[in-house]
Amino acid sequence: MENSSNYIDLGGRICSEFTFSHEIYSEGFYRFDVEVERLSGSADILPVTVSERIIDRNAMQIGTHIRIIGQIRSYNNYVEADRKNKLVLTVFARDINVLDTPADTNPNDVFLNGYLCKPPVYRTTPFGREIADLLVAVNRSYNKSDYIPCIAWGRNARFAGKLLVGENIRIWGRMQSRIYQKKKDDGEVLEKTAYEVSVAKVEVAPAEEAEGKPDESVTAE
Repeated sequence: MENSSNYIDLGGRICSEFTFSHEIYSEGFYRFDVEVERLSGSADILPVTVSERIIDRNAMQIGTHIRIIGQIRSYNNYVEADRKNKLVLTVFARDINVLDTPADTNPNDVFLNGYLCKPPVYRTTPFGREIADLLVAVNRSYNKSDYIPCIAWGRNARFAGKLLVGENIRIWGRMQSRIYQKKKDDGEVLEKTAYEVSVAKVEVAPAEEAEGKPDESVTAE
C-alpha cells in the first residue's frame, strides 16, 4: 500500500447502483454501497469510491460479491440546510476483485496510524457501558490528511479517554455504519447514518514512528 498508515480490507455484496462522483485529471470516480455482514448476522452498509479505471461495470452489479483493498478517506461537505460542513467518510478502493462465490466470512479489517486531533469524549451509558469517541487525523500524500471518527468500548475506552491531543496512536478495528436520530430546531426528527471505526485495539505509537502532524482544524458533526 502507498500509505500503510491507513488500510482497509473489506469484503461484501454490492447493494446500490454506481453513481458518478467526480473527475480528476480526466479520471472519473464513482460511488456505490457495499453490504458487509457481521458475525452477529446484522450488516454494515458502507460507501465506496472507486476509479473508473479499475472497475468492470458489466461484472459489478447489485448482488455481486467483491473484495476491496484500500483506505478510509474523508472530506468536508457543506450542508445548506444546516449551514455548516459535515465530515463525510468513504472507502477509497485501490483494488477490487469480483468473487465467483460468496466468502464464508466477510473481512472488515482497518489499521490507522495517526494523531488525535480533538480531546477524547469519554462517557458511560445508562447501563454502565464505557464509550470513548476519538477523531484521528491520518497523513496522506500531497500534504493532505483524512479525519476519521473512531469509537472505543470498555477498557479500550478507559485507555483512550486519557489520551492527549496530538498524540500519535495506532488503531486496529473495523469500519461500521450506525443509524441515529437527530432532532432539528423545529422539532422534526431525522434519521441519519454515521460511519466510524469500531476500535478493537488502540496503542500509543513509538516515538520513532512520528511524522509531521496534520492540521488540526476540522469540522465534524
